[in-house]
Amino acid sequence: MHRKEILAKLAAGEITLEEADRLLAELGPELPPLTCKVSPKGAVSVYGLQRMPVTLYADQWFRLLEFGDEIRAFIERHRAELRWREKGEMADKLASPDPDADTPAASSAASDPHETSDGA
Repeated sequence: MHRKEILAKLAAGEITLEEADRLLAELGPELPPLTCKVSPKGAVSVYGLQRMPVTLYADQWFRLLEFGDEIRAFIERHRAELRWREKGEMADKLASPDPDADTPAASSAASDPHETSDGA
């Protein structure tokens, strides 16, 4: 259930204030929305991930976005070694082990901790 649904149920009297508090606490803190702006040098800056914006030129963003599947696969392979800054739906989804996948400990033990998709 999402924050807006919980608040709507509270407003409609379908749940108590205590139940709404409990459900909202389970959701954890709401993440700030991601926004984009054009930087003074003509690059794309993404705000909302961290204290400072993540800024790349448009061609770099396209290259990074095309590489997205490899990044996801790398994160999956190294899940046990990685830290998660924020607790939220996406972190929980990515951090929970997939029962059909190889165990992270077995796959990461055999690989180089500095591995990249091109072996560099």
